[in-house]
Amino acid sequence: MTAESLRIALLTYKGNPFCGGQGVYVRHLSRELARLGHRVEVIGSQPYPVLDEGEGLEGLSLTELPSLDLYRSPDPFRTPKRDEYRDWVDALEVGTMWTGGFPEPLTFSLRARRHLRARRGEFDVVHDNQTLGYGLLGDIGAPLVTTVHHPITVDRQLEIDAAENWRGRMSKRRWYAFTRMQKRVARRLPSVVTVSGTSRDEIVEHLGVRPGRINVVHIGADTDLFSPNPAVPEVPGRIVTTSSADVPLKGLVYLVEALAKVRAEQPDAHLVVVGKRPEEGPVAQAVARYGLEGAVEFVKGISDAELVDLVRSAQVACVPSLYEGFSLPAAEAMATGTPLVATTGGAIPEVAGRDGETCLAVPTGDAGALAGALGRLLGDRELRARLGADGRARVLERFTWARAAQGTAELYREAMGAAPRSTRPTSNTVVTENPQESRATC
Repeated sequence: MTAESLRIALLTYKGNPFCGGQGVYVRHLSRELARLGHRVEVIGSQPYPVLDEGEGLEGLSLTELPSLDLYRSPDPFRTPKRDEYRDWVDALEVGTMWTGGFPEPLTFSLRARRHLRARRGEFDVVHDNQTLGYGLLGDIGAPLVTTVHHPITVDRQLEIDAAENWRGRMSKRRWYAFTRMQKRVARRLPSVVTVSGTSRDEIVEHLGVRPGRINVVHIGADTDLFSPNPAVPEVPGRIVTTSSADVPLKGLVYLVEALAKVRAEQPDAHLVVVGKRPEEGPVAQAVARYGLEGAVEFVKGISDAELVDLVRSAQVACVPSLYEGFSLPAAEAMATGTPLVATTGGAIPEVAGRDGETCLAVPTGDAGALAGALGRLLGDRELRARLGADGRARVLERFTWARAAQGTAELYREAMGAAPRSTRPTSNTVVTENPQESRATC
């Protein structure tokens, strides 16, 4: 490490890079920070992060900070055995689950606080990836920077609105009770980084954070991995989306309804969803109602290479979300040169660009508009080629992980300069020991 290198603790209470944006963020940001010469120690809980390895990444390591893993497969919402309990934080985790709440942001923050205080002086900066737990307030041994991708209060309201009855609404309110904590914590944070201008505005509105404490650093696609490859054959009629079927804000039900309309004119149109197949709920009901069992395929647990080739093989990629704080799927699809149909929900236009220039943009929650845009692209090869090329050019210019790492490192230095003396590192010693070799897989 050089004198300019930083010792970074990157916290993530959920790190699985195949099951959500937070894990993707940690994986790619940590890699690019390490390539800049920084020492990055990812400290995470289950599902543990999967970090990249290879030349130039010797300063990247993983420290596992285990929870009770109450939501693991195949026994989610399990009750631990007596000998699994280690301390009062474990008891708090189980008690919160038993009362219908989601404990992980709070309990991870408490474990992280204990861990960081025991290692005071080992890090120049602590970067929290949207835990926003009480445990991270006060002195944790180094200046704190926190990423808020978007306020989870947005998800909360959309899920409450989508609940079928008062019991469902009550259940959602209990589950999202942790958002009250996140609001209180966010207002006291010294430095907040977010991924889009839209998210910045909503953090101000929903969380009450002062605008002057929020910085925007756009994230991006892995443009080496997500790249065009003419050798991958295009599959006629194929539409690809990445979506959690059971999350209303992802808007998958509107895409299924749109597919039914498109198939009336283009019978070969079909949808591949990167996500878990729902056994019940609005999406499953829509697939059955429109007789689309053979036209909608769900794939889960595929490798990065398989995902990229799947997107490359599609004639159209689609982001039907009602809201996104950034939309990595949009950036990744554009990076492959696959033409994009996307809604105008949240920050999606900030990523996808203007309608007719780098994508086809449609209003949120409008199956008819989605069908019109999908049908137009499927039927126009020249338009697909133009949008695909211009979309990739936009991502290369604006949304790469290397740019994200550079911008984030600048914020680390600002936070270190502004931090109270008690939270600054006690030593400027350059650390040269070998990083931990611990690696986790999903």
